[in-house]
Amino acid sequence: MREDRQLLVITHLSQLVTLVAGFGSLILPLIIWLTQKEKVYEMDAHGKQIINFQLSLIIYCIICVPLILFCGIGLIGFLVLGLFSIVFPILNAIKASNGEPTKYPLSFNFIN
Repeated sequence: MREDRQLLVITHLSQLVTLVAGFGSLILPLIIWLTQKEKVYEMDAHGKQIINFQLSLIIYCIICVPLILFCGIGLIGFLVLGLFSIVFPILNAIKASNGEPTKYPLSFNFIN
């Protein structure tokens, strides 16, 4: 197994592909994780965190849809989720490049 911090950084930043393409924030990191988890040191742990974060964001977005009917609370939720989906991949990419532990807030543990 090799250490490749650059690929870990790319995996975290690959979540931002949605800003350009409109989709792919789950698909691209999933592909990188599945193909590299046996080859790159710590890729399995980072990949699981990223996939759990993306799946959690999807769940939270689904919850926000009916909340739009209640005084626009869902719109505030979408705004917060949008900020989270941009800020935390960048912060965790920086942490990964420095060899520090990464953490995504409000993530469910779908994959252990």
